[in-house]
Amino acid sequence: MTNKPITIWLLTGCFLIYLMVVIGGITRLTHSGLSMVEWNPILGSMPPMSDADWKIPFEKYQQTPEYQLINNQFSLEEFKSIYWWEYIHRFLGRSIGVIFLIPFFYFLAKKRFDKPLLKKMGILLALGAFQGVLGWYMVYSGLQKEPHVSHYRLAAHLISAFTVFGFTFWYALDLAYPKAIELTPQIKVVKRLSVIMFVVIVLQIIYGAFVAGLKAGLFYNTFPKMGIRFIPETVTSFDPFYKNAIENPAGVQFIHRSIAYIVLIIVLYVWESSRKLNMTVLQRRASNLMLGVVFAQFILGVITILYAVPVTLGVLHQTGAFFLFASSLLFMHSLRKTV
Repeated sequence: MTNKPITIWLLTGCFLIYLMVVIGGITRLTHSGLSMVEWNPILGSMPPMSDADWKIPFEKYQQTPEYQLINNQFSLEEFKSIYWWEYIHRFLGRSIGVIFLIPFFYFLAKKRFDKPLLKKMGILLALGAFQGVLGWYMVYSGLQKEPHVSHYRLAAHLISAFTVFGFTFWYALDLAYPKAIELTPQIKVVKRLSVIMFVVIVLQIIYGAFVAGLKAGLFYNTFPKMGIRFIPETVTSFDPFYKNAIENPAGVQFIHRSIAYIVLIIVLYVWESSRKLNMTVLQRRASNLMLGVVFAQFILGVITILYAVPVTLGVLHQTGAFFLFASSLLFMHSLRKTV
């Protein structure tokens, strides 16, 4: 494979983006995201080294709504425990940029990119830069009057990370499996179904971010009912009505639960439909992986809500969403490529 070094480079980026999402989940669940109150892409690369250095970010944190309204009892040592998670999260983001740019300029100098591939690399560069800016835009919302980030911005930041991963993964698959297959009528049907499935999965990820941002997972920690009912009155308690779908924690949790059933059903249907095809090894493995991941993710979601979203389960559930997203992309790509 002449493009093997580029493929490995792109897949390495995919793995690092996955780590970024995982650490971002830990940062959110440990309430560490607002501990760094400034965005210094260059100077912010170095952590505090001495007691005097630590006092500077701590004093700045003491001016934030989160400290004044929630963590005003924090000692310097307690501040360090949340600061490190946010620092690691940002440092990894910068590292991904460096790991992208250095090989990029190397491959560019060696003329390893044709024009179509160079355009794709430009898209990745723009998406990565936008993700960094969007991350600060999200954090900034929690440094104003309210001691928490906007759940809209949180969802945008998460989907942006998934988007960067998705494009990177897809381009890597293009290089790894460049041969096109014949699109029979049966394959076209499954392909259309897989697109619908993917859209529903993305919608579910967005609502997962809404649940996280609104801390909706801390309510109704029962299953399959929410409390004593399947649809409690609080689900529709906001006025105007549409806000129940985007700002009401109970309503958002209800929608997230409901979409989970839809995702499970549609993935199962796509899997069953694909089995009627004369599948390649890659298609069979991708469909089986996708099915296994969606069942694991559904069960993990139930356990996470029953235990009121502890850090470990919350991170695992977010990881499950990531693998479901990736496996669905792999399956979709396999319908237009072959081994």
